[in-house]
Amino acid sequence: MRNICSLDMLCASLCDAIGVEAPKCAAGADERFMKMIGEAFGEKGVDRIFMYNPDAVAQWIYEKYASYFDGIKNMGVTEIPYACVMPSVTPVCFATMYTGAQPEIHGIRTYVKPVLTIDTIFDAMIRAGKKPVIVSTANDSISKIFLEREMDYFIYPTIDEVNDKASELIESDIYDLIVVYNGNYDSIMHKFGPESPEALDALDANTKAYMNFCSLIEKHWKDHNTVVGFAMDHGCHEIDGGCGSHGLDMDEDINIVHLYKMYAGR
Repeated sequence: MRNICSLDMLCASLCDAIGVEAPKCAAGADERFMKMIGEAFGEKGVDRIFMYNPDAVAQWIYEKYASYFDGIKNMGVTEIPYACVMPSVTPVCFATMYTGAQPEIHGIRTYVKPVLTIDTIFDAMIRAGKKPVIVSTANDSISKIFLEREMDYFIYPTIDEVNDKASELIESDIYDLIVVYNGNYDSIMHKFGPESPEALDALDANTKAYMNFCSLIEKHWKDHNTVVGFAMDHGCHEIDGGCGSHGLDMDEDINIVHLYKMYAGR
């Protein structure tokens, strides 16, 4: 069954939560997300957002391999299902996630990585006097399509370096929005298949990375109301030869479920 709510609702939701005017072409905020924020923080909302973006973790993977997420679920997270956009490929979906616009509006409609000229969450944050930062591996979509803003970018050759830097930035306690990209599950499932031992090891690494970031945030951001997202871009499916793929208009590629953890400041 296809999820009803589009991924384009997330951008305005994040902006509303932190008290920033949404990008100009963003779809309206997600009532489910805003209810989650209201129940956790009341009218105060949040003053910090940490978005962990693992690539290609499908909802069917989340449901079939639920035990891999036990550590995250035991922390107490809120599940919010989304339908990603078509084509269900990385630059298209992340462009929608952080502009709130459909592909025909933001302009990325195939697997290409141009710098977006449309308004983004990063522009909205900068206009509001807040500090966003992107931490990603080189040549990946997030490291390319959001460039040329007056903000910080930390781009590294390896995921280990990305996650080490993200941990350092949490400890520094200076950024209002941190976006971290890990593409290991995606790259491995393309080679070996979504359910291969190699891909599931990468999934395990993703969940552990998220839990580590949550632990650091709980320790170092005690003065902030924070929402932490485990927020993938699209799903995946197996193809002939046991490899993995995505990009089709099918539930396996379209359906995703984000996980959000809230931390109330003192």
